Amino acid sequence: MPNADAIRVVLADDHPITRQGVRTALEAADDLLVLAEAADGEEALRLARTLAPDVLLLDVEMPRMTGVEVAERLRNDASPVRVLILSAYDDEEYVYGLLDCGVSGYLMKEEAEAHLIVEAIRGIARDDGELWISPSLATKLIRRKIRRKPDHSGNLSAREREVLRLVALGHDNQQIADLLFISKHTVKNHIDKIKNQKIGVRTRTELAAWAWQQGLVKPGEGE
Repeated sequence: MPNADAIRVVLADDHPITRQGVRTALEAADDLLVLAEAADGEEALRLARTLAPDVLLLDVEMPRMTGVEVAERLRNDASPVRVLILSAYDDEEYVYGLLDCGVSGYLMKEEAEAHLIVEAIRGIARDDGELWISPSLATKLIRRKIRRKPDHSGNLSAREREVLRLVALGHDNQQIADLLFISKHTVKNHIDKIKNQKIGVRTRTELAAWAWQQGLVKPGEGE
């Protein structure tokens, strides 16, 4: 019996073997439901428009219409479909350019293992609307930022440091709110302020990577 609350996914990749492997991984998760598959960009766009999935898992290099073009068309439609891009590129401007096109998540193909694809889909399907990028890419981007910019960890308030530490340990906003006895809305406000005003990152994954890089979380903590 299908899970009525399952995250509904359309999978778009031009390689049949890749699609089959990813579909098998997604169908092993009882909270995900694969609605359909697309072999090219035009088909991906059509399925996204007609089926209105929660998440469109989209290879960026597609025949007939690229993943970037599909994402832009959906953005122009004001579509609620959240797009998770699979790509081989880790260039900062390219990644952020796609996020600006309305993409909700960005996963590196080299680390697109089953558990991480599932984690990424769950991450961008959450109601908080935060952007998601793969952990290895977040770490690369943060290392580049740290080399270019001074350490801003001293600018964080005690409460902001508490919130950031819990983000780095993998807690979601509701869990952080419960642990700190504050509202979920307050947690989101803290996170947005840390990202936008204090550190200058775009995604929650980068935020966590920054906290680890700065030593705000110790190895083995939270295990």
